[in-house]
Amino acid sequence: MQSQPIAELRKVTKRYGAVTAASGLDLAILPGEFLSFLGPSGCGKTTALRMLAGFEEATEGEVLIDGQVVNGVPPHRRPVNMVFQQYALFPHLTVAQNVAYGLNQRRPKLPKAEVAAEVARALDMVRLPEFGDRRIWEMSGGQQQRVALARAIINRPKILLLDEPMAALDKKLRHDMQIELKSLQRELGITFVLVTHDQEEALSMSDRICIMDQGRIAQIATPEELYDRPQSRYVADFVGRSNFIPAKVTGHDGGLVVAEAAGALRVLARGDAALPPGAAITLSLRPEEITLATAQEGIEAEVTHRIFLGEHTEYHLKSPSLGTLVAVAPRASEARNGALAPGARVRLHWRDGAALALKDG
Repeated sequence: MQSQPIAELRKVTKRYGAVTAASGLDLAILPGEFLSFLGPSGCGKTTALRMLAGFEEATEGEVLIDGQVVNGVPPHRRPVNMVFQQYALFPHLTVAQNVAYGLNQRRPKLPKAEVAAEVARALDMVRLPEFGDRRIWEMSGGQQQRVALARAIINRPKILLLDEPMAALDKKLRHDMQIELKSLQRELGITFVLVTHDQEEALSMSDRICIMDQGRIAQIATPEELYDRPQSRYVADFVGRSNFIPAKVTGHDGGLVVAEAAGALRVLARGDAALPPGAAITLSLRPEEITLATAQEGIEAEVTHRIFLGEHTEYHLKSPSLGTLVAVAPRASEARNGALAPGARVRLHWRDGAALALKDG
């Protein structure tokens, strides 16, 4: 990827009367990257996308595309295209006519043969080469999404904006479309910016993810960085699942934070080397890091629920010292060691450095 941003938000704030939907957004989007805005409803992610598209104007700050400030520039004059959640296809037009719509609005008009060739190329890219004569209502949800994508990419925008385009699809189709969408993005080399509340969707497709919280950017990083090194409890809780354990710093050992939890439990955790002894922290421990055993050593707990999820089993646990926890056992582990029924007494273990020390406040 090039280092020069294809789009930027510079100290962008958006207010609707007394309500601040986005506050002080600073973000640089690189050419050819797949960036996702991720967060719960009302966090400001759609507002950020709509300001890039031109459907909303920033109250403060600057929006730049390809180095040019586009504040006040209407959507149709920006080098972007948008795929909406409901696709916004024309039901009275065929698939080919829907895809050709943007090209047919150009002035001077393009020759019909050129439009037809571009439509065929776009439909081939989204793997619908033989569906040009179909009506929209004859297409499945996944096929309609591809038509919307073809209509968006036919104008070859510099940025393709996607507003929760897979929200209406069932889980399996959504998974298949995630793979296809990422493959299409790589093939086209166009910058994709996605808005989603689905963490699995963002993790599986994005080069970087922008986590939003109450109109602000909580953290921007790669999926791996967000999962392994979240900077706050909010991010750790939103990306993946985690157990949170109150603790305090007692020192440092070989690059790890030494913490005390539950009064006497000594935990070696990853974290900021500058955390001073006595600092209040929260330990974030992913469920897959916890090992369940019936040996005599380890942290005592009782299984309260066993939830079978196919490739793994989720165990809900109650520990006298640590409270309520969740652990995940792979299918292979259960095949070797046997399943644990509710009421079973177990001991919990995790490796040094598995937990992450997050500063409170």
